[in-house]
Amino acid sequence: MSLNLFFSKKKSYFSISGGISVPKRETSARQNQPREDIIAGRNAVLEALKAATQLEAVYIAKGDRQGSIVRITSLCAQQKITLKEVSPAKLDGMCPGVAHQGVAAVLSAASYSTVEDLFAIADERGEPPFFIIADEIEDPHNLGAIIRTAEACGAHGIIIPKRRSAGLTSTVYKTSAGALNHVAVAKVANLVSTIKELKERGVWIFAADMDGETWCRNDYSGAVALVVGSEGRGVGRLVRENCDFLVSLPMCGKVNSLNASVAGSILMYEVLRQRQGIAAFSKKK
Repeated sequence: MSLNLFFSKKKSYFSISGGISVPKRETSARQNQPREDIIAGRNAVLEALKAATQLEAVYIAKGDRQGSIVRITSLCAQQKITLKEVSPAKLDGMCPGVAHQGVAAVLSAASYSTVEDLFAIADERGEPPFFIIADEIEDPHNLGAIIRTAEACGAHGIIIPKRRSAGLTSTVYKTSAGALNHVAVAKVANLVSTIKELKERGVWIFAADMDGETWCRNDYSGAVALVVGSEGRGVGRLVRENCDFLVSLPMCGKVNSLNASVAGSILMYEVLRQRQGIAAFSKKK
């Protein structure tokens, strides 16, 4: 049984003279969430700089020039990235609820790739395209974990929708353990249209779905894209209808669903196994 969470938006009201009720300005949960375009934390920012990630600016707490901060300032100078010293309060405001350790970086708008970029990466490696499509993965920890496994399995890129998806937040960077600096992420307006484009270019689309056939009975050695849906809803109906194959993982426990990143990891490693020609174990009779 999958757990579905539903949230409703509530407005607060207060009265003014004349008996008129107007919406009360309140601090929303969204205001307390970290911005998508900010990387926070010394290690996360340092890794981004080492990977020459496109950054608009790096912010450090005033007076802090110790430890890894020295390396960060040096790399900023080498890469001609704007370095700004700000108060700790300013950093707190930029990274609400995040342990920024006195360092934050703002991603350049060009940090997202295009689908064409992903094809170019596959072409440069001389390999058939291998993409991961994250369908409405809103949990940044799940997206970060998927990116981490995708990098380990040699995927050429991740495709996410512009709406209803976690962006490249600090949490995603940290959860990916640096993998995000080495994997291209394309953000698209419409996943269904993108899937149709991929199919026209010879990419087979496989979606993880409970009603699919056993995952290991398919050939993933060619040009493939794996679709991983959210834990609560799974792969969306329109996306599912436009996939070539639905594949599932056998379940024999009381819980019949896996964490999205775990399910995605199993499928990604099957792609890697087949592409590297690693034979599956066959018990002798």
